[in-house]
Amino acid sequence: MATELNTPPVAITAYQCVSAAGDNVEALLQSLIANQSRLKPLRLFDIPFETVVGEVRSSLPNIRPSLKAYDCRNARLALKALDAGDFRAAVERAIAKHGSERVGLVLGTSTSGIYDSENAYAHFLRDGSMPDNFHFQQTQTAQATAEFLQLEVGLHGPCYGISTACSSSAKALGAAQRLIAADICDAVLVAGVDSLCRLTLRGFHSLQLVSPKACRPMDIDRQGISIGEGADLLLLERLSQDNARHPRLLAVGESSDAYHMSAPHPEGAGAVSSMDMALRLACREVDEVDYINLHATASILNDQAEAKAVARLFPNPPPCSGVKGLLGHTLGAAGAVEAVISLLALERGFLPGTCGLEYPDPQCPCPVIAEPRIYMHPKLILSNAFGFGGNNASVLLEAA
Repeated sequence: MATELNTPPVAITAYQCVSAAGDNVEALLQSLIANQSRLKPLRLFDIPFETVVGEVRSSLPNIRPSLKAYDCRNARLALKALDAGDFRAAVERAIAKHGSERVGLVLGTSTSGIYDSENAYAHFLRDGSMPDNFHFQQTQTAQATAEFLQLEVGLHGPCYGISTACSSSAKALGAAQRLIAADICDAVLVAGVDSLCRLTLRGFHSLQLVSPKACRPMDIDRQGISIGEGADLLLLERLSQDNARHPRLLAVGESSDAYHMSAPHPEGAGAVSSMDMALRLACREVDEVDYINLHATASILNDQAEAKAVARLFPNPPPCSGVKGLLGHTLGAAGAVEAVISLLALERGFLPGTCGLEYPDPQCPCPVIAEPRIYMHPKLILSNAFGFGGNNASVLLEAA
């Protein structure tokens, strides 16, 4: 391996998740073990076609008055994740240890606050004016929820958003690692947040990519994707003796297909590059990877291209699976969601299944497991997140 590419690993000292599976990582863990779909008919708004979604149905917290300009579904999802378990306390400990100027924040999102913008424009069409409490820059823009989180927890380090479709929050992990490696930060709060909106559901439907039923990744009878939403937060810190017991982010490999606006390269060329880059950055070999968390959207072309990429890079691929049949495709949040799932697999000792998989597609040549494998102890996991335009990211995670 090319040691000159080595990137210093960082510790992941805390993580949380809000999704269709529930309001915290423990609920997510139980859903992964049960391997039962959490996809249900949409309640948030009406759409003129049949589908199911991964909707967060529990109540969302209120934004405090001083930050009301940021009030939108995306910010509320992020706040719910921040207050789940002891994650906020972990961030406060990092601030006390490193200083607020040395703690950064990088957020990955695809739609940001578009749901609330849609509601505002409906108000405009009805009443002839935008709502007085609608603030475009503080809700819809890609960095809006990042700014909200920064103000909410009192950070003063670098803060920005990344929006590269479905690879957004995986790329946010890579950006955060580089901030620490460059000695700009000692810790970085990474967020992946995306909320349901009409634009994505209707947009994917116009591309004939939305499944009427719960999606079935890697299945020969798959009919397309199921859209979801979620908020995932991860706290990355410089490695030290104090955090040696925590799992590590080794590397994030990134690439671009430069092939097509929405379709992947048919042979998965960009996916091969991103997975290979992650391994090269970490100076690891393909035979060291114990499990691959596939992007596996359940679209015909994406699943085939990714499976071909895995078979091309790995002579003897490890077990693989995709979880979008359980939670839906959380778009810009997917990289962070599935990094958290991979961390649970590392720390709790299991391999997730592929919810909805009944008849593996013979044109997807990788060893996809349908059911969870309990009492496994993976040490090295590769997690893929691939977006429109060939924006690819592969996250390499290691057990403590």
